Amino acid sequence: MSTRTPVGVPTYSEDLYSDAAILDPYPHYRALRALGPVVWLPGLEVYALPRYGEVRAVLADDATFRTGDGVSLNERYNTLLRGSTFASDGERHVFLRGLVAHELTPKALRPRRAAIETAAEALVERVLKAESFDTVGDLARSLVLAVVPDFLGIPVEGREHLIDWAAANFNCHGPLNDRARTALETAGNMAAYATRLVDERSPRPGGIAHCVLDALDDGKVDRDQAISLMLDYLAPSLDTTVTGLSTAIWLFARHPEQWDLVRADPARIPMAFNEAIRYETPVRQFGRRVAHDTEIAGVPIAAGAQVLVMFASANRDERKWDRPDTFDITRNPVDHLGFGYGAHGCAGQGLARIETHSVLAALARHVTRFEVGGERRAVNNVMRGFDTLPTRVRLS
Repeated sequence: MSTRTPVGVPTYSEDLYSDAAILDPYPHYRALRALGPVVWLPGLEVYALPRYGEVRAVLADDATFRTGDGVSLNERYNTLLRGSTFASDGERHVFLRGLVAHELTPKALRPRRAAIETAAEALVERVLKAESFDTVGDLARSLVLAVVPDFLGIPVEGREHLIDWAAANFNCHGPLNDRARTALETAGNMAAYATRLVDERSPRPGGIAHCVLDALDDGKVDRDQAISLMLDYLAPSLDTTVTGLSTAIWLFARHPEQWDLVRADPARIPMAFNEAIRYETPVRQFGRRVAHDTEIAGVPIAAGAQVLVMFASANRDERKWDRPDTFDITRNPVDHLGFGYGAHGCAGQGLARIETHSVLAALARHVTRFEVGGERRAVNNVMRGFDTLPTRVRLS
């Protein structure tokens, strides 16, 4: 791509990947949306899409806007991702996703719900015995590590590193800044772990990871593709759920009247989680590569260009949402883009919802108020969440 600004396209020169912008991105999102539906970012040489309508349209058109060689903002990670479900398109993507899709349907997940609810209740009762706890480490991460590795069917050894590896994976999707360079080294450890899972055939039968081994045995994928598939389901299934759950509790601490609505009617929990994901979207943005000359909102985009699909900005778009900067669980935004949309929508969102709904339901039975303070946000190129969230509660 040329470094010259495209004619007629507004420009935004602020660094969206600086520490300050990561910690407080919303002024940048408002500025970008005000500039237009397509904005040129000269520092990254990409077209930013900050508004809801264009983001949803691009996600729906995976024939034009491809993840292969374009989902990350740096070529080193795009190269490493080649062959994965995450960075494949068209029939190949459908095929790879289909290898495990049957394990992620609502029908397949239904028998697991009772066990997850039991685990959530036990975990909540345990953490509530303490005077205070860390919502991120003691609650959200503990639940995810109690559920997801068994669901995947991976061995106990190595599980303690999964959350950190997942965070590194998301850091790698940013531009090749210092944060991404450091994360690439950590992500290499996750790749080595996935390689061992395949070569040592350590996943247990019945889990998602073993579906990958079955595909390898049947000649549907080769060894390298099997390793990529392992990585597909190790990282996204962990950090996004941790982030979504801990952020929801942070929001209820800041908006106790919304928690009162949940406690009065736990049937609101699904819509409350939708609103939390809309309001504080865990995955801020990903890239796409343009397959052929096209237009977005009347702006010509040449083949080979990269666009930045800004989920978090779209979920605060004034053109889509009434009072977008207000956390209101009664709105039930079922069409939010927090889990993506279209062919590359989050495959594991059903499991994430069961996990999160179960914890919130257990908390609603016991907790009248959350009090948080001293929280520390994670500084991550893609994920928006917390490293720690010290929490006290008032019990019913």
